Amino acid sequence: MDYNPLGKPSLLTRIAVGKGIGLIIGLLGFFLTPVLYPDIGLFTRIGILLWYPTMGAMIGMFGVMNWHPLIHLPLPWWFRATVIGAWMNLVLVFFAHAEVSAVMASAIGTEASPFWLVAEGGLVGALIGYLATKAGGEGPDTVEVFEH
Repeated sequence: MDYNPLGKPSLLTRIAVGKGIGLIIGLLGFFLTPVLYPDIGLFTRIGILLWYPTMGAMIGMFGVMNWHPLIHLPLPWWFRATVIGAWMNLVLVFFAHAEVSAVMASAIGTEASPFWLVAEGGLVGALIGYLATKAGGEGPDTVEVFEH
């Protein structure tokens, strides 16, 4: 059985773990982005700081859905979390295309596609999904009402 500090599957644990890992990754982005691209603005850095805890919370919440109701297929944690992470970073690239392009060009030294951030989001999402599932379980059992 997976480790769970509450002894039962817990949506709250999933969300807390997702936000915690997201905060660590957001802090890394906040402090390392100026090293790669010194001209980046403070608002963009704060956006990165807040983006990844939000991603973690979304991945934590979607851990309830381990079955797709329309296509009647399972949704394992690795698929769910990777898709959510990639999707959220795709949206980030659309909102901050110029900034992401400049950071990528500065970090790699050539004209690199900013859409590599989508793959990074998928990897980060998979990491968050794995840790949230290990700590809080998954599926509808995570939202059962606890008896008093």
